Amino acid sequence: MKKAFFAAAVYTLAGLGLGFYHREFTKAHEFTGPTQLTATHTHVLALGTLFFLIVIALDKQFAFSGTRLFSGFFWTYNLGLVLTVAMMVVHGSLTVLGHAAGPAISGVAGLGHIVLTVGFALFFGCLYGPVIHAPETEHATGSTRSPVASGDQR
Repeated sequence: MKKAFFAAAVYTLAGLGLGFYHREFTKAHEFTGPTQLTATHTHVLALGTLFFLIVIALDKQFAFSGTRLFSGFFWTYNLGLVLTVAMMVVHGSLTVLGHAAGPAISGVAGLGHIVLTVGFALFFGCLYGPVIHAPETEHATGSTRSPVASGDQR
């Protein structure tokens, strides 16, 4: 769980920094058109900060962070996100500077997306067992709910 917390904190700083970079870099070059720099701020905050805060909440409920699969997910997902965002920054910066982004940048960005997708698949693999095998309890109403949803404490 500590790894997810520190990842969320680092992505928060990176997302805020990228928002600052976008604003100042485009202003310094008097650039007003569309650029991928616009999306880096929100991508990092959503796919980094918010996602890892959700991971922390789910790990608190299902305790999957100690598994080998979690470690694979964690490093794969982070590699994919860093590659994807790095290429967005490079592509966006080149756009602001008036240069075309070559096929290598698109290729690495595509690789980043593929690695990120594998990371998501590993995350769902981490969740599968704990969610499928989560105990259910029957209440007076006859409905079945998980202990957490009913307010039971473990």
